[in-house]
Amino acid sequence: MGTIDESRTVRLTIPAKPEYITLSRLALSGLSRVRPLAEETLADLKLALTEACSNSVRHAYDEKGGQVSISFELRDDRLIVEVVDDGTGFELDGAGKNGDDAELTEGGLGIAIIRSIADEVEIGGGVNGRGSRLRFVKLLP
Repeated sequence: MGTIDESRTVRLTIPAKPEYITLSRLALSGLSRVRPLAEETLADLKLALTEACSNSVRHAYDEKGGQVSISFELRDDRLIVEVVDDGTGFELDGAGKNGDDAELTEGGLGIAIIRSIADEVEIGGGVNGRGSRLRFVKLLP
């Protein structure tokens, strides 16, 4: 008999403004009370989340702004984080260069940081063909 993989999902929608990114980090800290995480793992996840949210806040919308939706799916063996906006989207710059799609922000450092922390990273279009979606998975011990 298999075990049931109990899943808990928390969704948060924030205005696409830098000062609201802290709320996503607080939600992540709260989840670590449901499923204790090593301090270093939590710090790494907060950094990856901040980079993902910052991409949407900086690049998705003009001065009128918009929203960023964040979901945290906590499973027994992993945390799945998804950051979605319905802004202008992005062009992955690197499809032919290094065979790497890491050039999303200036120098691609945000995505490189997320890739170094997460066990899986997916980058794609947002909902209904608008905006962007960044999903990363961290396997938990």
